[in-house]
Amino acid sequence: MALNSNCEEVGGCDYKSTQGRWLRKDLANHPAKCTLAYFHHPLYASGTTHDSPKVKPFWHILYNHHAEVILSGHVDRYERFARIRPSGERSSARGIRQFIVGTGGKLGGSQKGPDEPRVRAKKIGAPGVLKLELGSGFYRWKFVPVAGRHYTDSGRARCP
Repeated sequence: MALNSNCEEVGGCDYKSTQGRWLRKDLANHPAKCTLAYFHHPLYASGTTHDSPKVKPFWHILYNHHAEVILSGHVDRYERFARIRPSGERSSARGIRQFIVGTGGKLGGSQKGPDEPRVRAKKIGAPGVLKLELGSGFYRWKFVPVAGRHYTDSGRARCP
């Protein structure tokens, strides 16, 4: 599911917005075993200045339709979260795993504020890409750094 998180430019990101209505209808009409959504702004991020609460309605809609993965950018680094609910609570049974992959442009410098306790993997200053595979009942990820860099993160999870 591709969504636009520049909410002020597209008539909003709330439940009743054009995107919110489209997302609910499309998810209801096309149920899937593994669902991934992507949009630019992450709901949660390490530090104190990068959370984007304006996308929380998207999270609620996706959570209510059992989505597994949300992919965002905006923050100039790589972060992989534990499965969480829209409220931010961890939920290994039914949470959504958020990836932040802002590693293709400007490299993030220092982080302001505390580390995010829900983050399971994080790397600042590691240019690269995230390779994702969505299968029937599972998804797999691998962070692939550019040549000459050595950071990597990989794993596999089942779609409940």
